[in-house]
Amino acid sequence: MKLWAHRGCSQRYPENTLLAFEKAAQINGLTGIELDIQLTKDGRMVVIHDERVDRTTDGIGYVREYTLEEIRKLKIDAGTGKKEVIPTIEEVLDLLEKKIKKGLKINIELKNSVYPYQGMEEKIVELIEKRGMEESVVYSSFYTASVEKIRKLSPKAEIGILDHKVSDCLYKVKGGCGADVLHPYWRGIDLPREQIEKYQVRAWFSGHLYPEKPTGTRLDIEELERKGITDVFLNEPERYL
Repeated sequence: MKLWAHRGCSQRYPENTLLAFEKAAQINGLTGIELDIQLTKDGRMVVIHDERVDRTTDGIGYVREYTLEEIRKLKIDAGTGKKEVIPTIEEVLDLLEKKIKKGLKINIELKNSVYPYQGMEEKIVELIEKRGMEESVVYSSFYTASVEKIRKLSPKAEIGILDHKVSDCLYKVKGGCGADVLHPYWRGIDLPREQIEKYQVRAWFSGHLYPEKPTGTRLDIEELERKGITDVFLNEPERYL
């Protein structure tokens, strides 16, 4: 089983922040780090999951309504008086560059299934190619049209298709969306292992993000493997490595 840090170490630190990514990069044996990108009003790529800033910052409104300068003024509570800000994707890649060169992978989810940001695919592919990180990056999205565009822009890219059920992921792949990896919800493995075993199946989880208290429960990794899951995106990967 390969383990990825979901939005960084997002159980103990604020998700999608440089702090959460820095902590994740310190974990030995971690396969990669998952993060989310959106565009600001002035077309800059920032790392944040929700389409609105309300849940994770002290601001209100949609990411797309803020310029980069404005969104950088929003504060993220990191506990004990510390504050983080919404980072740009460039800042995250700068932070993780040494680890990426040593084999750490980055899963970049394009958050465009609710609001289709025009030009985001071109921007991220151009940036990754400019930095020579093509072999270290996995692109993913719920939005099939975005996946198709990424495939055209970067024919050799590794691309994951997101959905709640693995059957829906597989349906999109067989329909020609251009993805080669299945990214279902971990409870959405609704096909027998024999039908998905030729694919990498990276399962994602939800809930229990900072500042929620850890539940103390542990996943049965062997049971997930028996279902055909090859990778997991975890909020608390440090408990398993």
